[in-house]
Amino acid sequence: MLRLSEIKLPLDHTDEELQATILKKLRLKAADMASYKVFKRSYDARRRSEIRLVYIVDIETPKQKQLLNRFKKDPHVNPTPDTSYHYVASAPQGLEHRPVVIGNGPCGMFAGLLLAQMGFKPIILERGKAVHERSVDTFGFWSKGKFKPESNVQFGEGGAGTFSDGKLYSRIKDTNHHGRKVLQELVNAGAVPEILYINKPHIGTYRLVKIVENLRNTILSLGGDVRFETRVDDFDIEDRQMRGVILANGDYIRTDHVVLAVGHSARDTFEMLHRRGVYIEPKPFSIGFRVEHPQPLIDECRFGEQAGHPILGAADYKLVHHCSNGRSVYSFCMCPGGQVVAATSETGRVVTNGMSQYERSGKNANSGIVVGITPEEDYPDGPLAGIALQRELESRAFELGGSTYKAPSQLVGDFLAGEPSTQLGNVKPTYRPGVHLCDLSTSLPDYAIEAIREALPVFDKKIKGFAMHDAVLTGVETRTSSPIRIKRGDDFQSLNTKGLYPAGEGAGYAGGILSAGVDGIKVAEAVALSIVEKAACFAGGG
Repeated sequence: MLRLSEIKLPLDHTDEELQATILKKLRLKAADMASYKVFKRSYDARRRSEIRLVYIVDIETPKQKQLLNRFKKDPHVNPTPDTSYHYVASAPQGLEHRPVVIGNGPCGMFAGLLLAQMGFKPIILERGKAVHERSVDTFGFWSKGKFKPESNVQFGEGGAGTFSDGKLYSRIKDTNHHGRKVLQELVNAGAVPEILYINKPHIGTYRLVKIVENLRNTILSLGGDVRFETRVDDFDIEDRQMRGVILANGDYIRTDHVVLAVGHSARDTFEMLHRRGVYIEPKPFSIGFRVEHPQPLIDECRFGEQAGHPILGAADYKLVHHCSNGRSVYSFCMCPGGQVVAATSETGRVVTNGMSQYERSGKNANSGIVVGITPEEDYPDGPLAGIALQRELESRAFELGGSTYKAPSQLVGDFLAGEPSTQLGNVKPTYRPGVHLCDLSTSLPDYAIEAIREALPVFDKKIKGFAMHDAVLTGVETRTSSPIRIKRGDDFQSLNTKGLYPAGEGAGYAGGILSAGVDGIKVAEAVALSIVEKAACFAGGG
């Protein structure tokens, strides 16, 4: 097939107009094109008065060779690359020890799925509950304030991504098209097919629940084993080689291959790894608040007269400012038409995040407004110092919120003026179990407060109304990414513990559903190749 890119058309064009444009660009007759398929659709909104849809299409034509020769100097005409997935191995007969995957978020789930599809029958261990039961607990916390440390936004089947916008885009380099494999498996599990081609696809929280269940059932049908409420408390490491895992109930599972996909909030696991001597180093992350605005304000600023167009949907934004104190402030995990959610995983602490449903029909837009911090400058006291800082800030937020899991909150106008908020304005916060109005200036280090106060008026110049008085700040956002990295080599194994495969967000190698799923696939491939190599070595007497 032939791939044609940079096809631009008005928002309300017809299928016939798209086909006619393809034929015109390639100088073909209708009879010369057997079929075409949209590979990617995005939009160009740089000129709000003339927003265009931008397509990449794959075309089936018997004149492919002639066209490639005719357009050999045109960068927008190329052969269609092979984006299908090719398995790297299959499980040997009589596998002595099954691989173990710890964590059943996006990374662990796709690692387990790939291992199951290759015949390795993985054992997946998840400390939290199955996704349906976990959803009941999470929504119970939001509505009634009843917190469960092992069943919440962070812990349970589907990982933190289940209670998010379900964003499925990433800036990672993906030359092997692993991202396409992730998207296709999600579609096979019930996601809408449009995620395969629209720019910045998303699924939404409610739809993710059923998709996660379907992925689990696929793993089970292929001989995998998924165990819930099964926390790993220790590792059996002999001569820097993994030999097994020890569960909280005392059970032991013998294995030489462990995929560690625990997510960025498994602090007790990180502490255990540190005690066991597994190499860990601190890494940068960010801290800040969630900010809420009326979604129509963002739509109007981004799309002008086309605001509300069904193809465009609710508008998002991406902002960054480099401050005079040397810090950078940026928007993070922007959720159009969504809500701010309680995302703590520890008793007596408050953490915020954002999520949207598929329709993105909520009244408010929300985003993290966060400040980048580094271990060298802000938490230099060892590999776990970033975790200690997170806990300190989250405990402070719990106190400022009234020690009831309400979140501390302040109007943007009051925050900029340095005055505590006493009543809400036109923007009603969406955070549950609720907010407690206060002065947020003591919730973060002074350098972060100073940077955010400088950035908000700058953002207002890019999106008029961003610094409106009634916009709501809710604290704190501390789980932007893992505060550690469990370093691994080119073989995806821990630098000093063979058989341990750190993976995903918690290990510092992903940031979002798609990149975590891709990392899970890469690690599963490495595990499969290692097992096959060892089996061949034993069979050959080596």
